[in-house]
Amino acid sequence: MDENKMWSETEIEEIKKVIMENLEQVIDPELGIDIVNLGLVYEVNLYNGGYCEIKITLTTMGCPLADVITQDIMDAMKNVPEIKETEVKLIWYPAWTTDRMSRYARIALGIR
Repeated sequence: MDENKMWSETEIEEIKKVIMENLEQVIDPELGIDIVNLGLVYEVNLYNGGYCEIKITLTTMGCPLADVITQDIMDAMKNVPEIKETEVKLIWYPAWTTDRMSRYARIALGIR
């Protein structure tokens, strides 16, 4: 792939879709639900040249599994051929709430 290639908006959206599909394979070890449906993925930024920045949060600030989830994200990103480098940034604002969860996650966890 040409390192200097400029992606079109359509290409960026398609790559982001693939990224999100791969992030759905990253399971929160405590809850057993993927980080996308839990609403932990706040932002995915994609830059020409294959650099991807993923901003996530965790369900609790002192979550001992941050390193595990981060590594699982890095591993999942290896399945996206356009991505050459990934950086995962943990953010705490806005704070995560169950309102961010998908309908699927709510049903799976018995939350109304």
